[in-house]
Amino acid sequence: MPKQITDVDLELLAELGVDLTPTQATTYTPREERIIAGFEEIQRFVEQQGRSPQHGEDGDIFERLYAVRLDRLRSSQECLDLLKPLDTTGLLNAVTIPQGEGLDDAALLAELGIQEAAGNDLTQLTHVRSRQEIKTAEEIAQRTPCQDFAQFKPMFQGVQQDLETGVRKTLRYQDNAAINPGDLFILEGQKVLVAEMGESFISDYGRPNCELRVIYDNGTESNLLLRSLQRALNKDKTSRRITNPDLGPLFSYVEAEDDVQTGYIYVLRSQSDDPFIAEHRSIVHKIGVTKGDVKKRVANAKKDPTYLLADVDIVATFKLANIDRVKLEALLHKFFDGARLDVQLQDRFGIPVQPKEWFFLPLGAIEEAIAKIQAGILHQFQYDPQTASLKPIPPSSAKS
Repeated sequence: MPKQITDVDLELLAELGVDLTPTQATTYTPREERIIAGFEEIQRFVEQQGRSPQHGEDGDIFERLYAVRLDRLRSSQECLDLLKPLDTTGLLNAVTIPQGEGLDDAALLAELGIQEAAGNDLTQLTHVRSRQEIKTAEEIAQRTPCQDFAQFKPMFQGVQQDLETGVRKTLRYQDNAAINPGDLFILEGQKVLVAEMGESFISDYGRPNCELRVIYDNGTESNLLLRSLQRALNKDKTSRRITNPDLGPLFSYVEAEDDVQTGYIYVLRSQSDDPFIAEHRSIVHKIGVTKGDVKKRVANAKKDPTYLLADVDIVATFKLANIDRVKLEALLHKFFDGARLDVQLQDRFGIPVQPKEWFFLPLGAIEEAIAKIQAGILHQFQYDPQTASLKPIPPSSAKS
């Protein structure tokens, strides 16, 4: 039978400085909720980017807004008192560098190129959802029993057997790497299948997104957004991508001792604000190869006409081994020649430039073509720009 705490025990605990006063639940006003939500948005940026948001015209518009907001939070004693208990990384302790001193909120937003809605200020955080909204969104994405799991169960069992026998392997998930229908991952210890993918749309942040149907190997499923799954995979440090069966040395997932690494195929999307590119951003891709690091290759993209004089997003990379990367690039460019983007622009000296490596086609078609190369059967297919898909060449006209 458990012992009761006596008055003597209480006196001893008091002498030791133990506070036995019941903790009161903290409640916040709507204004405080908005301030906290805005600070958490900045913390998520820092967690994802590994740095504080920076000022500067070259920065992303939302990063610049986060930087202004953080300065305001640091300079407000009310905000400091409210947020100190939540500041686990010392964000609020940094020295504030005055930006736009003497400007009110409307002028600051105008300086950033953002139109302010009537009655808004920086504590209202137009682009930030409240905690209740976030909670509701999370509840919507909760897992439910998968009613047709019987058709997926054998597939999960086969994948497990492939992993045990080495037919399939797992790779560390790369930040925000491409996700396509049929892709398999390990997330929080469970195998995850991307069973269905809805139509792509552009989010409020100007990035492509879409709805997914995701099946888990424990017989549940959830409907969530592509970006939500990417964030979950990024957050889980043990997440892995499950490979398709290894079909040969071209893109070997495990390097043999005698393999000669010859570079990478990379697929890029442009951040150009050109109206055509902006409208079709999710299906305009550059296919290229490089011997070295892809990130270093595209570091100065906005100064290079090859990259449409704009920064780029790396949406997919494939390691090459034992193959001539230049010939492989030429093969892919020839295969997709019917979808080549006819674009012309001027370099910084006013000289007309016509980049040749941009194509008007979905990422899935590129990945499918690479899979056909792995299997040694690309010559049996052709790309159809009308349907944006690979189609078998009739036997009578197939290349030998």
